[in-house]
Amino acid sequence: MNYALIRENDIANGPGVRTSLFVSGCRHHCKGCFNPETWSFSYGKPFTQKEIDLIIEATRPAYIEGLTLLGGEPLEPENQETLVDLLKQFKRALPNKKVWCYSGFSFESNLLPKCQNNEEHVKELLELIDVLVDGKFVEELKSSALLFRGSSNQNIIDVHQSLKQSKLVPLPGVWERKMGSGNIYDN
Repeated sequence: MNYALIRENDIANGPGVRTSLFVSGCRHHCKGCFNPETWSFSYGKPFTQKEIDLIIEATRPAYIEGLTLLGGEPLEPENQETLVDLLKQFKRALPNKKVWCYSGFSFESNLLPKCQNNEEHVKELLELIDVLVDGKFVEELKSSALLFRGSSNQNIIDVHQSLKQSKLVPLPGVWERKMGSGNIYDN
């Protein structure tokens, strides 16, 4: 697997301050994508144990909420095995840190059936991810009122509850900005 960027102290891709890994490779090719250079699987640099160690150390401080995976497309088959390895090491080292993942795949249509059919790495990955923001970015549904999503068709999913119930369970809370105030709130 190649990666485009590791961003330490990221405040845009999940709650709080996070470490973010932008992977390479994506077949969705969403119109208006903010990262089209990451569509190529050969873009960036090879992801090795050195990068895993860097991510774990960058996420270790108490003020860092967790890790976010995005890209590119983390759940492309070519990226799955490497990300399983990363997340296993990450969860062993930092069990209380939350993992968010952005994917253009639909949880209900694409990922849950693969998980139920026990596709090797999909199930493992989903079990290691706490929150999934799913769905392709749709430029016509883009809204600046959305927090942690690019377009209104995307869901913010509690992965563990969704796997238990075998259906999409939204992450509790309100994930929009209060219009006019700039404040962010949730329940």
